This record gives sequence, C-alpha cells and structure tokens, in this order.
Amino acid sequence: MKAEIIAIGTELLLGQIVNTNAQYISQKLAQYGVDVYFQTVVGDNASRLRQAIEVGRSRADLLLFTGGLGPTQDDLTKDVLADYLGRKLILHGPSMAKIEELFSSRGVHMVESNRRQANMIEGSTAIINEAGLAVGNGLTVDGTHYLLLPGPPKEMKPMMEGSAAEWLQQVLGNMKPLYSRLLKFAGIGESNLEAQLISLIDGQSDPTIAPYASEGEVTIRVSTKAETSIEAESRIDATVERIKVLVGDYLYAQEDITLEEQVIRLLRTSRRTLASAESCSGGLLAELITSIPGSSGEYKGGVVTYTNEMKHALLGIPISQLEGAGAPGAVSESTAALMAERVMDLSGADFGVSLTGVAGPAESEGKPVGLVYAALAQRGKATEVYCLNLRGSREIIRLRAVKAILYRLWLALR
Repeated sequence: MKAEIIAIGTELLLGQIVNTNAQYISQKLAQYGVDVYFQTVVGDNASRLRQAIEVGRSRADLLLFTGGLGPTQDDLTKDVLADYLGRKLILHGPSMAKIEELFSSRGVHMVESNRRQANMIEGSTAIINEAGLAVGNGLTVDGTHYLLLPGPPKEMKPMMEGSAAEWLQQVLGNMKPLYSRLLKFAGIGESNLEAQLISLIDGQSDPTIAPYASEGEVTIRVSTKAETSIEAESRIDATVERIKVLVGDYLYAQEDITLEEQVIRLLRTSRRTLASAESCSGGLLAELITSIPGSSGEYKGGVVTYTNEMKHALLGIPISQLEGAGAPGAVSESTAALMAERVMDLSGADFGVSLTGVAGPAESEGKPVGLVYAALAQRGKATEVYCLNLRGSREIIRLRAVKAILYRLWLALR
C-alpha cells in the first residue's frame, strides 16, 4: 500500500508554520503497514490543490489530506476533492448539532460559514473530531482511498489514534505493520560507517538498513514488516548481530537516545562522577550534560576557562605553560591534560574531561582552525589526550569536539 500525504495551507509554504503533521502521520502509517512514498505541500488554491490530487492519485493508493477543513473560504479541501470526484457535499447531522450547541452555550451568534465544518463528501464515512468542530472524511473511489483530517495537531492526532485508525483498518485489511529499531553510533562518520557496512547494505532485502547522519553521531534504522512483534524482533536481532560484528565498537545504544544521555546512564550505573573544563567549546559540553534530567547526581560541574588568565586562576595552569617563548600554549596536548586532571582533582570527580582548541573563525597561537585537544583523566589511570582535526563552521567544530570526548568517555565507561 503506497500513500501520499498532502498538507494544505499557504502558511506552510511561507514557513510561518512547520509541517510537523507529516512526520507524525508518516510514523502512524508505518505502524499500520502503509508505506509513505510522497509528501506534498500545497497552498490554499483550488486549481493547485486539484493538480496535487491528480498527481497523487496517479502514484498512490491512499491520499491523506491534512488541513483545509475549517469554516473560512480558503478552507477548500472538501470542496475541491468533491468536485474532482464528481460528488456532492452533504451535511453531517451530528457534527452540525455539535457546532450549534457550542455557539448556543456561549451565547454567540453562529456565522453561517461555520456550517462548512460539518460538510461531508457524498458516500464518505465520518471521521469524528472529538477535539474540534471540523468532521473528517474517509472514502474509497475507484480503488483509491481518501482520508481528510484537519490541520491543527491537537485535533488531527486524536483522530489518527481513534476514528481515522478504525477507518484505515477497515479499508486496508490485515496489513503487516513496520517494526524498526534505531542503532546509535559515535566516534565514526556516516560515510565511514556506511563503507564498513556496505556488504550488508548492498545485499539487504528484509530487514532494511538505512543510515541517518547528525553532527557527531550517526543513526541506523533497521526495519522489517512482520505479522507479530516477536517475528520482527527475531529478524532485527539477527541483522543487529551482523552489524555489531563489523562496527560494534561504535554502537553506543539500540534506542533513540543521545550520546550524553548514555554516558550519564553509565556513570549512574557505575556510581561514578564527572567534571569538565572547557575552553574552545565554551560550555557546550556542560550544556548537553545538564540538559538531561537528573544528571546532577553524576555531573559535579564544570568550568569555562576561555582565557589564559582563567585557566591559571581557576585551574592553576602555570602561565609559563600557556604563554611565552617555547611555551606549549593553551592549544596543546599538555594543557589539555592539565585541565582535565585539575578539574578532576578540584571537584573530587572520578573523571575529568577537557577541550581546548581553535574553533575559528581565525587561527590562534599560529595553530589552524579545527585543531582541538580533548583529554580524559581518570583516577588511577594515565590521562589520555586526543588530537582532533575537525572541519566545519565554528558551531560544528564545537559540537564535534564535544561529541568526540563524550565518545571517549563512553568507551572508558563501557
């Protein structure tokens, strides 16, 4: 079953509203075993909406509309589809009664245009809207299924969970739902990860393997359609084991969590704590860690020693280490090690991490943009320092540096 989502609203095209409906609907349809092949956004224009319907009907079995069911003249979805199908609009009595009762209870005169929200396309099934006034429509004509839902998410989502889901089950029959598992990787780029998995990706049929990149991390979605969750999990488990053989050293989670969240979990499980000293990252590491609820139990705190004066005053790094002829400088392996060790000792934490480098836009100490030293200090063990040569904008370099030291911390905790 192939589906197309058609979102209606000029405000979507102007960027005034983000089309979050398409993401939600796609996820729901996947659960019902429906493959979304296309997503279309069209403005409040009858001719362009009709064109979208014609194109959609030529390439999909299910057209799901969201938006354009309201009371104003630019709410055209039902009108245009009814005209396209050569059908009349009829009034849905229960919905009209609900609208009239609402206005009456508020003592407000009902504008005649509000009746539009109770219209249905002739021959359609009413998709009840418990959270709003506009009734949805579901109908099948010449083998194509049409489902019309309102645009406001607070109305659309309950309908997708309720009456729209019931209608879909009736028209779709026993479709095999899609089951997926997310695998989260760090310490490796998307292209490198794909290269190491190319034998699996090229030979895939079921389950399927799809990589998605974000800064400093990579996600792989392993998906299969199956009659039951037990059958699906068995297939996915087998594929995941093959993936782990090839790139298991980078796999930090089999669920949709961030690297920093996994680090906090491991710190909590092992009853150990962390402190940080940051320079070029400007507190980004602390921000990511403290965005996790409950992280205060594992994160002692951090310092942003952006200047040499602060590195000396707060961490006790000798000025002779930072400045002067022959000094290693702030951007150096030895300074990174000292920062991590000093913040660990000052805080009493089990781990100390540090970042010092050049995020840009210009060189510093004669050292190039993207050069970052990341250090990991651990009680009872030698401090490890990693030289990173990062590319990208200032913001990307900072984020990649933070993810790099979090990955090294995850390895130590694992």
